[in-house]
Amino acid sequence: MSVAALTAEGLSKSYRIGGSADRYDTLREALSRGVRRRGRGAPAPADRTVWALRDVSFEIQIGEAVGLIGRNGAGKTTLLRVLSRITEPTAGCAHVAGRVGSLLEVGTGFHPELTGRENVFLNGAILGMRKRDVERNLDPIVEFAGVERFLDTPVKRYSSGMQVRLAFAVAAHLETEILLVDEILAVGDAEFQRRCLGKMEGLADSGRTVILVSHNMANITRLCSRAILLRDGAIVEDGAAGDVVARYLGGEHGTAAFRTWPGDDAPGDEHVRLRSVRVVDETGTAAPVIDVRHSVGIELVFEVIGEPRPFVPWIAIFNDQGAHVFSAMDVDPRWQHTPVRGTYTTTAWVPGNLLNEGIMIVSPSLNTFVPGKAIRHAHVDEAVSFHVVDPGQGDTARGDYAQAWPGPVRPLLQWTTERSGG
Repeated sequence: MSVAALTAEGLSKSYRIGGSADRYDTLREALSRGVRRRGRGAPAPADRTVWALRDVSFEIQIGEAVGLIGRNGAGKTTLLRVLSRITEPTAGCAHVAGRVGSLLEVGTGFHPELTGRENVFLNGAILGMRKRDVERNLDPIVEFAGVERFLDTPVKRYSSGMQVRLAFAVAAHLETEILLVDEILAVGDAEFQRRCLGKMEGLADSGRTVILVSHNMANITRLCSRAILLRDGAIVEDGAAGDVVARYLGGEHGTAAFRTWPGDDAPGDEHVRLRSVRVVDETGTAAPVIDVRHSVGIELVFEVIGEPRPFVPWIAIFNDQGAHVFSAMDVDPRWQHTPVRGTYTTTAWVPGNLLNEGIMIVSPSLNTFVPGKAIRHAHVDEAVSFHVVDPGQGDTARGDYAQAWPGPVRPLLQWTTERSGG
């Protein structure tokens, strides 16, 4: 029987903006302000309530790795702050089974006047750990953070990068049952990011409960088996990470991994109509998220109707920055002849280790090429989309390079090297 590590029941959090509650005026100032307001005939400014969380309920089992995703302002950080007991909810409650380690911002839980060593022990004490337990973890923490030379220096003299490294090392190595991480993997140098990803993978596989907030969907699908999508403080989807990421990306771009047009409004003309477009993995299953190492198929289903004429299937792929990654058409000689009436399925296979990480958007079309021009029978802008992710196994074109890779493609090339001379 599974056991819940975290349970949220109707969590809500509101903030009042623009009200007078935060003003601490003298009696004279309050009276003067009231007289001026009556003289102008203007109404008193009304308080405005903003709900950062709205009736959020979920249950996370021990050992689950869960990603929280959504746009800025969706309520992700507020939810982590409530679960960390930093912020009190306006309504609802949360039940937490076990010690919670939080990494919500640079230097979380650090006292600037204390040294790095003292802050490690302070964090351990806050978590209810005994001194000897902290001492047992001190060497791995210092080694991971790379702050040996500055361990006895006050944290206020650390650079922001050093604070991030030490904060992550403390949160990851101290013996907490639950770890809450907010966008920490988006900062730091390349080496730090690579080590953090590796450590997070280890934590997720070790039975510790991990909740990760990130705008990097590759990290979410790589580290988490489950994801929760927040919008305007409410949960809109909770399920398998790949499916929820697809919903999020689909909402951003108005597309998804599958589109169909079964009726008379299907894209096309009197010769041919496009019936569906799918993004599929190597097994032929619709796949909104693709491993960068694996082939991805763009499947077109179309129906030849009316008077047949020669045409060719065509796809154009763009990234989320609008860059045209490439276009391709089916060069099978069969399309040089007039196809007979009927329904056809053709799939364009993009090889693995070609596309870069990120969102890819597909625009398909069916075209006839004649001297000097192309006749477009069917075309759909941004018909489907998919997300390319890197599992970080070291066998991709990325190697050990952890920072953002420029360009829309990232091919794994064959390199030959010869040494000459002595």
